[in-house]
Amino acid sequence: MRIFLLAAVSAAAISGAAFAAEKPMYGAWGVDLTARDVAVKPGDDFNKYANGAWEKKTTIPADQASAGVGYDVYNRSQDQLRTLIETADASTPIGALYKSFTDEAKVEQVDDAPLKADLAKLAAVSSKAELAKALGAAHGGFGPDLFSLDIYPDAKNPELNTLYIGQSGLGLPDRDYYLTDGFKPQLAAYTAFAERALKMAGYADPAKSAADVIAFETAIAKVSWAVADRRDIDKVYNPVTMDELKAYAPEVPWADYLAAAGVTGRSQVVLGEKSAVRDIAKLFADTPLETLKAWQTVQGVLEMSPYLSKRFVDSRFDYIKVLSGQTQLRPRWKRGVQLVDGSLGELVGQAYVAKYFPPSSKAQMVDLIANLKTAMAERIQKAPWMAPATKQAALAKLSKMSVMVGYPDKWRDYSGLKLDVTDLYGNVRRSGAFEWAYTLGDLGKPVDHGKWGMTPQTVNAYNGGLENKIVFPAGILQAPYFDPAADPAVNYGAIGAVIGHEISHGFDDQGRKIDDTGKLRDWWTAEDAKRFEAQAAVLGGQYGTYEPVPGMKINPALTMGENIADLAGLQVAYDAYHAALKGKPAPVVGGMTGDQRFFLAFAQSWQDKSRDDSLKQQMASDPHSPSNFRVIGPTRNVDAWYAAFGVKPGDKFYLPPEKRSRIW
Repeated sequence: MRIFLLAAVSAAAISGAAFAAEKPMYGAWGVDLTARDVAVKPGDDFNKYANGAWEKKTTIPADQASAGVGYDVYNRSQDQLRTLIETADASTPIGALYKSFTDEAKVEQVDDAPLKADLAKLAAVSSKAELAKALGAAHGGFGPDLFSLDIYPDAKNPELNTLYIGQSGLGLPDRDYYLTDGFKPQLAAYTAFAERALKMAGYADPAKSAADVIAFETAIAKVSWAVADRRDIDKVYNPVTMDELKAYAPEVPWADYLAAAGVTGRSQVVLGEKSAVRDIAKLFADTPLETLKAWQTVQGVLEMSPYLSKRFVDSRFDYIKVLSGQTQLRPRWKRGVQLVDGSLGELVGQAYVAKYFPPSSKAQMVDLIANLKTAMAERIQKAPWMAPATKQAALAKLSKMSVMVGYPDKWRDYSGLKLDVTDLYGNVRRSGAFEWAYTLGDLGKPVDHGKWGMTPQTVNAYNGGLENKIVFPAGILQAPYFDPAADPAVNYGAIGAVIGHEISHGFDDQGRKIDDTGKLRDWWTAEDAKRFEAQAAVLGGQYGTYEPVPGMKINPALTMGENIADLAGLQVAYDAYHAALKGKPAPVVGGMTGDQRFFLAFAQSWQDKSRDDSLKQQMASDPHSPSNFRVIGPTRNVDAWYAAFGVKPGDKFYLPPEKRSRIW
């Protein structure tokens, strides 16, 4: 899945035209040639060759963690959403929610009154049994939980939704922030925030209580699973009966806890990070009640601060900016658009696609995806390491992989959500409860494959592994990723590689464990798996040497699936591009061959400049490699790239043919 780190955004001007222009948005044929640094040899750093001049002249806006085409497209989409949201009448859900957020005078007048009501309920908790119910009620309610509750298809019975219980409880992005010296500034900033939050909540000794909270969260971090282990589907699928759960982690009154979350009548659940669930339950029992309540207070204040008065907003930002490197809070309208987008996503999405997503783009994307699926099928058929029976199973999975483009066929109904233009805090709380009830409505029911995990305006795409489907929202179908007026080589190199990436997730180190029905099942021979893992190890060995931030290298165990998909996506897109030429040579355009345009478009689709703190956060918790190595890493393993740019031995990133990864 392609992920853009959008912790902060900034505005960009957009044209008034809603649909496709007659000429490409970038350059004469779809690529910005002025972004290149032609003084850099492609084989020494293809990212700098493609994007170096842009990087030199670009300053990251103060309210963003990074800059680049991902942000550009996101910002463009946010401006488009702004035109829809700001003009919505206050009597509509969109208008009521947005206007409740932008009415700063009202928010300042209310100050922390609604927060005090929630904190008073927490203060009244007098036992661990009551607190367990408060933890369960936090889903769709106020405050944090020590456990995650998610409803997904059952990996062994993928036509039915079940409940997954996993680890949670941390206020920092990942366990490493508590346990490694490299994140000491971030831990210090969080500790300072905890003390401020407790002081605002009226604690008599906020410094001591904050220290207790940090010690408690550090204990959680020590028993939590590393993020690389959490992406292993075999490890995180641990079905247990309710009786087994009660025996395995007896410190939590599970029936009461789940009932408070709205979950009743379950005979079985699935544990994710199994040992962590057990050990966090022990911490719940061993930690003083007052420390647990202080922890809930800190995280409750952290969660609700964006919807309170300026003193809360500023206190939270003083912490958040140390994580991202931002120096300036985003303008209020941007935060308001994000709130509406996150709370009423498909309602906003209906208006968005009607105005900004032409039917012709959807039709063109459907054709592109079909071409990419054909190219992937040919790659599977030619894979020398895959046994014939496994190839047939892989081809069956590919043929059954459903494709969704632009927007869902059926829109969500938000009529049950009541919003008040004068009550921002209440609107956020009601929206959270509404969303949890919507999610909970799927529990124990057949999977609705028409539901989307992203809104249409999302600048992203995903592979729904347990449903064997790939989804491409309208938001990502914009230049430079997809431009109907661009040269075909550009669209294949940019959005084509994204399509190939998502298709290939069905066959990466985790996707290969899921069959054509979405069921967790080992359908490869032992020899297939051994040969696949050998080639994956070659790729992992390369990525383990990359150092995006001084002193911090990429973790190939964490990023393996995405690295494989990046490489496979590029290869499949290249094959599909050449198939589309139907045996004819690609024209030379602007002095560049078709292959050069293809690879250049791919590289510019990852154009990015990030702050070091943001990169550190990504590398600790995100399964995607930093953008510059999403350019360098795949291309140096593709033979055609060497021929296109004359890359030779002696160039920094040259790899001899025998050392290139040959997964697909």
